[in-house]
Amino acid sequence: MAVQDLPELSPSEMRRFGRHLVLPEFGLERQRRLKAGSVLLVGAGGLGSPTALYLAAAGVGRIGLVDPDVVEETNLQRQIAHGHSTLGRQKTESAAQRMRDLNPDVVVERHDVFLTVENALEIIAGYDVVVDGTDNFPTRYLVNDACAKLGKPNVFGGVLRFDGQVSVFDASRGPCYRCVFPEPPPSELAPNCAEAGVLGVLPGVIGALQATEAIKLLSGLGEPLIGRLLVYDGLDLSFQTVDLMKASGCPCCSGRPEDIVLRETRMVCSAPTVGGSLSADELQTRLDAGEPILLLDVRNPPEWAGGTIPGALQLSKPDIDQAVQAVLHEGAAREGTSLAAIPRDRDVVVYCQSGMRSSAVIRELVAAGYEASRLLNLDRGFSAWVGRNT
Repeated sequence: MAVQDLPELSPSEMRRFGRHLVLPEFGLERQRRLKAGSVLLVGAGGLGSPTALYLAAAGVGRIGLVDPDVVEETNLQRQIAHGHSTLGRQKTESAAQRMRDLNPDVVVERHDVFLTVENALEIIAGYDVVVDGTDNFPTRYLVNDACAKLGKPNVFGGVLRFDGQVSVFDASRGPCYRCVFPEPPPSELAPNCAEAGVLGVLPGVIGALQATEAIKLLSGLGEPLIGRLLVYDGLDLSFQTVDLMKASGCPCCSGRPEDIVLRETRMVCSAPTVGGSLSADELQTRLDAGEPILLLDVRNPPEWAGGTIPGALQLSKPDIDQAVQAVLHEGAAREGTSLAAIPRDRDVVVYCQSGMRSSAVIRELVAAGYEASRLLNLDRGFSAWVGRNT
């Protein structure tokens, strides 16, 4: 956008962004470019929270938030855009409230939905920069492919336990996410934060770096992390930068952008997939019909405190692991373990937060003698159940 077409700053904005304006490398023009710019945040959780707050505070004019989830108490250890006063509210609503408090001039657009093959292009097309703050591989690949097709830079961030990664995937100027990771790893080797844990401050470090990259892209400041992956180790407080190369045979960006077709990426289990599956909507239909099914919540106790499906039996995966081990290898009777609470004569819907742990539990139960056809995995887990009406 030509300088003469950039929006002017109000007297209030001139005061608010004064620390930017006095930077010789930044100045008034770049601040006006931020005001003219737009960013879409996919995820308003651990990474999305600090990114959203810093982008709003920095003066980005329009920010979109994509997230179907509501605020749970387990979020508050790291998702700093939310608080006890917003428990149970949509994450997009909670974050928007805090963003407008930091910058009353910011335009916040809420998308209280899962990003899907059907809606990704329509949502992403309306923004200059996309920030990927998701915690699962299917959505990361979808964000990547849609950005490559639309020619949008994708500011990627990932966190797990004590480690984080940041890069900018811009298929027009460098590699895309699929150039580096052509296929997702097996589901059991790809735990998310709910399953493996994350140090609460880690998303703040990585989210602030993502916000930095978005600001650079919008304002034209510095050199973005295109073709480079920044790796952070929180235990020894070190940063390393890895050079990335564009793959000549990339399944996404090696051809013409207009030829890219969005497809749903499914996680692959290295172990055989057993049992069936059903969506949150299908589960609701069966519950409304009064079917005699058992709901089995295999998450951990701190996750249960953040909400569960009413009437669910709560048995954590470690408890089930121990019981199956006792039955299969120690000769214990099923009735003397926690498995006694899981019936064999009716359908059992197993769920965790995202669907990965529950899939592993189903395999264990089949090994322990349960009929595979009676075991159903809730697709996308409790997250899908909470977001089913949004």
